[in-house]
Amino acid sequence: MKTGLLSKLASFLGVGALSTLLQYFILVICVEFVGLSAVAGSAIGFAISAVFNYLLNYHFTFRSDNAHAVAASRFALVASVGLAINTGLMALLVHYTRLPYIVSQVFSTAIVLVWNFFGNALWSFASAREHAAEVLSKGHK
Repeated sequence: MKTGLLSKLASFLGVGALSTLLQYFILVICVEFVGLSAVAGSAIGFAISAVFNYLLNYHFTFRSDNAHAVAASRFALVASVGLAINTGLMALLVHYTRLPYIVSQVFSTAIVLVWNFFGNALWSFASAREHAAEVLSKGHK
């Protein structure tokens, strides 16, 4: 793995940890105090933390030079797939395996983390410069 990608992964994990704490906080509030289901609370937490995650990853992790219209729309697509994975796993784990909702969320988070990192690193925040360099390097092999 390239050093730049390792650095991005480390920053992504830090931003992700903060976003995850926000998502879990919202999840617990929704379940314990508002009375929503764990699946609904997880989805709400995911959606809200995704906005926070986008802003930090755009500016700090990937230092994207893409216009927000490009990066945000790509991020929204990656996040939408992540939300579907998260919600589906939460429903499966909470309702069918009867795992506690926090344990279910930990498993769901681990799976979505992989999807989100590669989707965002390779597409959402990839600059036109990086994409052109990748295309050129493949052409010379």
